[in-house]
Amino acid sequence: MPITENQLSALYDATVVSEADGKIGKVGTVYLDDDTQQPSWVTVKTGLFGSAESFVPLAAANLSGDEVRVSYSKDKVKDAPRMDTDSELSPAEEDELYRYYGLGRGASTGTETGTTGTAAGTAGTAGVRGDRDPDGDGHIGRGHDTSGPNTDDAMTRSEERVNVGTQQRESGVARLRKHIVTERVSQEVPVSHEEAVVNREPITDANRGDALSGGDLTEEEHEVTLHEERAVVNKETVPVERVSLGTQTVQETETVSTDARREEIEVVEGDTTRGDRR
Repeated sequence: MPITENQLSALYDATVVSEADGKIGKVGTVYLDDDTQQPSWVTVKTGLFGSAESFVPLAAANLSGDEVRVSYSKDKVKDAPRMDTDSELSPAEEDELYRYYGLGRGASTGTETGTTGTAAGTAGTAGVRGDRDPDGDGHIGRGHDTSGPNTDDAMTRSEERVNVGTQQRESGVARLRKHIVTERVSQEVPVSHEEAVVNREPITDANRGDALSGGDLTEEEHEVTLHEERAVVNKETVPVERVSLGTQTVQETETVSTDARREEIEVVEGDTTRGDRR
């Protein structure tokens, strides 16, 4: 599928890749067909540190992601005729490139009558088209936007504004759950008990009567009941507190980062005798 005007922004950031032997270089400039406004040529930066630029036709190229895939080898592209990339291609220059790549005139549009390519801008910048007198009547016409319709003598620059706000959402659930925990409680309790004690008293006039009230020699038993205290446990359930759930708002600061794009306008001066550069 041919590369169209709607893919211009993708072309600016693309890398030209040879299907035969891999990466050739980054796209430098995009050239449009004056009649159709469709991309017809790109320059690719070659040489040490991209110091040179070679023209590559887009007639049979394919744009896949950030790659412009062409059927020419690296050497074929690097050895292409050198043209001035700061202005529009002249018909003679375009014919020379067509011959070098073995293409017929107008191959970029699919017809036999091509038109001079127009530079659409360098990589990373918006293209600028100068004024011209297309009818030769001395009147300067209005500029031409890459999107197709004519514009006035001014260009609108736009930028993205970042508006940051807050949005409330559910972040989780808190529940109260009651369960029984058994723990051993120890407490010291004082207790008492009775022990038998033998009391002996001598016979006196005061107790002589009690002592002689029984038989002379007898066998008998005498007992006393002993008592003691034992520790006992009695449990009762009593309420100790009430627990409920509520919410409180905690204020904190969060840093939000995003990318905001803007347009920059540059003035590109070219040779007006060779056409318009965009």
